[in-house]
Amino acid sequence: MLDEMNPLQKKMLAVLVVLVIVAGIITAYVAYQNTSIQGKEEKEDHLVIYAYDSFVSWGLKNATIPEFEKRYGVTVEVRTYGDAGQVLGKAIMERSNPQADVIIGVDNSLLQKALDNDVFEPYTPENLSAIPKEFDFDPSHHVVPFDYGYVALVYNKSQVQNPPETFEDLIKPEWKGKIILEDPRTSSTGMIFLLWTIAANNNEFNASYWQKLAENAKAITSGWDSAYEMFTSGEAPIVVSYATDPAYWVEYYNSTDYGATFLKVNGKYAGYLQVEGMGIVKGCRHPNLARKFIEFSLSPEFQKEIPLTNWMFPVNPNASLPDCFKYAVHPEVNLSIPPEVLAENYDTWLDEWKRAVQ
Repeated sequence: MLDEMNPLQKKMLAVLVVLVIVAGIITAYVAYQNTSIQGKEEKEDHLVIYAYDSFVSWGLKNATIPEFEKRYGVTVEVRTYGDAGQVLGKAIMERSNPQADVIIGVDNSLLQKALDNDVFEPYTPENLSAIPKEFDFDPSHHVVPFDYGYVALVYNKSQVQNPPETFEDLIKPEWKGKIILEDPRTSSTGMIFLLWTIAANNNEFNASYWQKLAENAKAITSGWDSAYEMFTSGEAPIVVSYATDPAYWVEYYNSTDYGATFLKVNGKYAGYLQVEGMGIVKGCRHPNLARKFIEFSLSPEFQKEIPLTNWMFPVNPNASLPDCFKYAVHPEVNLSIPPEVLAENYDTWLDEWKRAVQ
């Protein structure tokens, strides 16, 4: 048959044979690559977590993650990027090419921003049923709670026997120059305190109140660290800090010289509830391992380490609390602002705050 073909037909046949061979090679290579990639995905021996700085500095990383690594035979890499807002911002920037598998620290004040930017993959861990409903702040479970706490007024008992009881007390002459606040634009503590005042005022910002409060305060610092340094050095007897502070002083200094209090709203001590969560990054490289970590974070083994490392309350009621936490305080009423209301007004409230205090 080949002898009967003319030269042009023979040349076309040769080209066709070459093309078939090349196509076969390409198909085999692609199949090999896909198999190789699938094998790597199934192995999942490395987990990348983005978290806020204090997740590491307080020791939670060292207290809990080695156990997870040992249990599953994996390596966990924790990368920190400032506070929780900066961590979320980093994840938003990387949406088209996510580098993290799990994000830690997105709280109820940042939830709506995370949802609007489609950062997380929804996941409902089996052991979420052990967590009280009041802490489950995201019904869609893009973000799962892992700890909670409150901002409070922390005071030196030797200088303050009867601390302020209401928000109105804070602007009275007797407390002028005795309270240290933080800037909500640069401090998460300051932001929670601002939201506390707004929630206590039916989710409305009161410019007149804040103008008087700023005038009465000793200082409004850029961050919690500088505010607490002023407080402990005796520059003012009251500082906006955390409800767990008295427990910290007992644990590390065996001191009961410091107290914490909330402020009354409608006759009851009310605190602004902050719940911190974690979520699986949408399109991450190790989704199965990320799910295992979320489950692990809600276990009593992980949760029991939170009080003395992150100085927050564990959301799992089965996690034991250290003795010093009997000095930490809880409010009678939990205040909060719905995520959608917060997202809609967040920037406006900050602008109004800036105008009120300047």
